[in-house]
Amino acid sequence: MNMFAWIILVTLLFQYALNLVSDILNLKAMSEKIPDEFRGFYDSQEYEKSQRYTREKTRFGFVTHTFDLALILGFWFLGGFNDVDGIVRNAGYSPIITGIIYIGALVILNALVSLPFQIYSTFVIEEKYGFNRTTVKTYVSDLLKGLALAVIIGVPLLYMILWFFENTGSYSWLYIWVGITLISLLLQFIAPVWIMPLFNKFKPMEDGELKSAIMKYAKKVSFALKDVFVMDGSKRSSKANAFFTGFGKNKRVALFDTLIEKQSTDELVSVLAHEVGHYKKKHIVKGMITSVLHTGVLFYLMGGFIENRDLFDAFFMEHTSIYASLIFFTMLFSPVEMILSMVMAVFSRKHEYEADRYAAETIQKPDHLISSLKKLSVDHLSNLTPHPLYVFLHYSHPPILSRVNALRSIGEKSKA
Repeated sequence: MNMFAWIILVTLLFQYALNLVSDILNLKAMSEKIPDEFRGFYDSQEYEKSQRYTREKTRFGFVTHTFDLALILGFWFLGGFNDVDGIVRNAGYSPIITGIIYIGALVILNALVSLPFQIYSTFVIEEKYGFNRTTVKTYVSDLLKGLALAVIIGVPLLYMILWFFENTGSYSWLYIWVGITLISLLLQFIAPVWIMPLFNKFKPMEDGELKSAIMKYAKKVSFALKDVFVMDGSKRSSKANAFFTGFGKNKRVALFDTLIEKQSTDELVSVLAHEVGHYKKKHIVKGMITSVLHTGVLFYLMGGFIENRDLFDAFFMEHTSIYASLIFFTMLFSPVEMILSMVMAVFSRKHEYEADRYAAETIQKPDHLISSLKKLSVDHLSNLTPHPLYVFLHYSHPPILSRVNALRSIGEKSKA
């Protein structure tokens, strides 16, 4: 094993060990006592159910991660990457087509291996706790639609990446970066109109008390809102949510039908205010800029490792290729990605606090958002007392009690 192999191996083992430690600490941090903030929202039976749900999901995650680690190490050290490469090379296609087949084969193999775990999570665990509403027909349809999108969008994108690396020399990373950035921006505009409706129905909200309240709020904060959409989230899960996506005329605010069923008008307006807060605070734009810069750095560094013989030796490869370089560099870059993901999670949690503050200040009644967040937490059977390490590693949103405390302080300052 050379230096590259050791870096990748140590990273895989460290990530596994770190996740295991955080899982154990998270389970130990669970409190049998219902936090005072949630008295009246949780009864003892539902609270105990939420803890069972956390434990079962954690244990299943441990099984899944252990299997994934054993699979990747077995495939790697038994020469799987080289074996697949030999098979696709023997087909006699051009380097680019061979690369698409090679990467596609590995993606499909990974998806097939992961499928039983996904099915168990959806149809056993989520079903057991009353969340799953996905039918077998819907599940299969989602898989086929996802595969079709991967072919329609992913294959041309991969062709572009391989072509530029094959033909444009030292500046290939720059051309790829520009191309991916333009495609990403295009998808931001077309996804709400053409892609998302493939999976869910989006109906304009009917006229009534809720729509009037939402439009009144949007006008108050000068947020151009042509319409609000109701998404059939109940098609797959009983869990409720809301989101904002897109730009310009195609920007879309959507509330899950399950959310509308369970929350009051004031609470729903506070949820929308939180989503508007993300827009007003430029979180979406900041996220896109960060993603663009990350992509540029990734491909710039990748350009220096294309067909690096030492990297290929680490994976027992007979032949070097541009397409395999993409996979191997991604694995080599994983320590940096791990650190970046932690940093991005810190900023994500900061943005959630900022959106909460914006909502609380503009609706001037933080209690509405507090009650909404509590209902969402109970609805999701969330762990109310996660361990700080687990939060640091895995949470894109702050823990619910931290958000509630922050909102309470805003309310107290506004009364002072």
